[in-house]
Amino acid sequence: MPNKKIVIVAALNGGMQRDRDGAKVPITPAEIAEDAYLCYKAGAAIIHVHARDESGRNTGDPVVYSEIIRRIRDKCDVLIQTTNGIGVRRDPTTGDFIWPTDDERLALLNIEPRPDLYGIAAGSMDFYHPEGGYPGETPYMNSPNFLRTTLPHVYRIGSTVEFELTEVNVVHRLSRLADEGIIDRHASNLWMLHGGGIGNTPPTARALVYSRDEQERLFPNAKWGVLGAGRAQFTMAALGLAMNCDTVRVGFEDNIYLPNGEPGRRNHDLVEAAVRLAGSLARDPATPAEARTVFGLKDPAR
Repeated sequence: MPNKKIVIVAALNGGMQRDRDGAKVPITPAEIAEDAYLCYKAGAAIIHVHARDESGRNTGDPVVYSEIIRRIRDKCDVLIQTTNGIGVRRDPTTGDFIWPTDDERLALLNIEPRPDLYGIAAGSMDFYHPEGGYPGETPYMNSPNFLRTTLPHVYRIGSTVEFELTEVNVVHRLSRLADEGIIDRHASNLWMLHGGGIGNTPPTARALVYSRDEQERLFPNAKWGVLGAGRAQFTMAALGLAMNCDTVRVGFEDNIYLPNGEPGRRNHDLVEAAVRLAGSLARDPATPAEARTVFGLKDPAR
């Protein structure tokens, strides 16, 4: 029996990342679409995107997201996943972080044309991500109201959410939502993303195994994947692949470095490295159509 294919997610830019060490972070809709196409050709089935404004700062403007989606779909049929986090801004006077409001984030549910999937940080945390442009710890809130509003909408339209498990206790928060009937704990299209090297979660086998075991105990049929921040990106990818994960996320939102420690030039360099790593375990990359089947997605109007 052939090994399960791996769904590769390319997180292209995030909200704060800038060009550095020869790595080109896509900012404009045209640049994002070009990187999406190159990642698709390299083996990515899903593209995760943040929008930027004309100054290169993150934005929650649905118009910009719409342009990004249209440009990508003009080039290829890769699945598109928009963030529901938007990203942080800095106050131009004080330099303090300003997180988006729930209303700003909920507005992204009404983007037209619709994305294929959504991504959401399912718990609040002390956000610490030097490789992603957040060198100091800062509180990041994800309110229960935001989750209770977002999740029924996404599942009602035939899509799914990638739950970014900022810490293992987030699984227990989601379990309470399941007890309320907000999500079905036995559904097979739930998608859990286990992170390492971001916030206060270490990129270790012990941490991943515990988080994965708690997820499986509470959500036995959920799909799951891994994310590694900074130079832990391919450490986490290797651990997840060895544990038969469903998805692996790479890309400049989380890290610019290849497994050998050298910076990638474009996002597809990291996708190619993930494909090689998966191939060493006899796991081929899933196509967008295969990923659509994995998550039971309806095809949004295009």
